Amino acid sequence: MGNSDIRRLDRAIEKTRKKLEAVRRGEWWPLTARERLAMSRALASGAHNAHRDRSTSGAENRMNSLGSSVEMRLTAELTALHGERQRLITEAARAKAERKSSRWF
Repeated sequence: MGNSDIRRLDRAIEKTRKKLEAVRRGEWWPLTARERLAMSRALASGAHNAHRDRSTSGAENRMNSLGSSVEMRLTAELTALHGERQRLITEAARAKAERKSSRWF
């Protein structure tokens, strides 16, 4: 455990943060394959309803719901990464303090 693990987590945090920002802008690239498929189905359903002169609100609601669930997934992932980073930092500080205190005995 060292700086390399913390740097790896920092990169993962930055990557996840960028994904979350992209999802909030309405981009699809951060979505998983299953999420993309569900989004495409909702979009196709809405297009079909629009073509038939019917309400597209159901499809819009599904797309909004899916976007919210993706945001929640990425936020949870980000929180977990921050927690793991903090754990590594605490562990490294504890190890450093032990090394420092053992020098005097």
